[in-house]
Amino acid sequence: MFSFFKKKSPMAEVPSSAKPETAALPCAATGSAAVADSKRESPFALAPQADSATPLVATPNPAGRQGWLDRLKAGLRKTGASITTVFTGTRIDDNLYEELETALLVADTGVKATDYLLQDLKRRVKESKATEPSQVKTLLADVITDLLTPLQKPLSIGDHHPTVIMVAGVNGAGKTTSIGKLTKHLADEGLSVLLAAADTFRAAAKEQLAVWATRNTVEIISQQGGDPAAVSFDAVSAGQARGRDVVLVDTAGRLPTQTHLMEELKKIKRVVQKADSTAPHEVLLVIDGNTGQNALAQVKAFDDTLGLTGLIVTKLDGTAKGGVLCAIAREKPIPVYFIGVGEKLEDLETFNAREFAQALLS
Repeated sequence: MFSFFKKKSPMAEVPSSAKPETAALPCAATGSAAVADSKRESPFALAPQADSATPLVATPNPAGRQGWLDRLKAGLRKTGASITTVFTGTRIDDNLYEELETALLVADTGVKATDYLLQDLKRRVKESKATEPSQVKTLLADVITDLLTPLQKPLSIGDHHPTVIMVAGVNGAGKTTSIGKLTKHLADEGLSVLLAAADTFRAAAKEQLAVWATRNTVEIISQQGGDPAAVSFDAVSAGQARGRDVVLVDTAGRLPTQTHLMEELKKIKRVVQKADSTAPHEVLLVIDGNTGQNALAQVKAFDDTLGLTGLIVTKLDGTAKGGVLCAIAREKPIPVYFIGVGEKLEDLETFNAREFAQALLS
């Protein structure tokens, strides 16, 4: 990971008129971020500030990224082994494609994406006149990369002030943990963050988010037994009054089949819009990479309810098969902003289609 930011004089804090509890934690940063060289990878697309100075550009850390990629490959090793075994033979024939079809389906790629991948792969094999199975494996990496590339997009920050990010997901997917990790990424970019503990549905959720706020030294807005929509409204209002760059709203975890709770998500979104008519500016869904095709079902259900703008895929260090991203790319191509491979703060990284394809086939 690396960061870049623009230095700016600290903003005078404006007293908030909101009434919720506010943890007495210092803000991680008060500077505004800016756009860096477009050729240089960044986890965010940061809008420039007209009154800012020249950006200070830090050098990327290839060693850190490589270490994270090694963990990703380890997490997807089981899937990679089952797929690469297909290419250990000496002939390119129908048996190879049949075995590959089975391996892709087992990897949770789904029927539609598997059919697409195989058809595209056969076309490329014919055009390239490949003669060795190892060449087919290389071509498959290209096919998967091209399929996943539309999902590769930076999270846009700074076009609105504050940028309001609403985060949803089912219980156990790693939603609150991902918010903590995302907060670190934002803080590393020099952005000031305010957290909203709107997950009043789950016991101790507020306390869990408060722990992450402490780790990242950012403020948190919460209410004892408060209505989730009311907490969200207060947080956005406080973010505006205090000049924060980002407001992260942690909503309650729920299953898409829980209609009344999904309706509550709609309510949160409507109430946030009362505080800021342009918000929420991002609506993210956290999905567990181990849940296979059920993850695709969650994406479809939450998108129908909220209109998703991005995904965070977690737990790719467990028994994750990984192929579900291909299914998402084929059937519901919503950008994947981040993928996670562990529990540490730094174990959430930006999604890169080529890297993921190579890890999947490593």
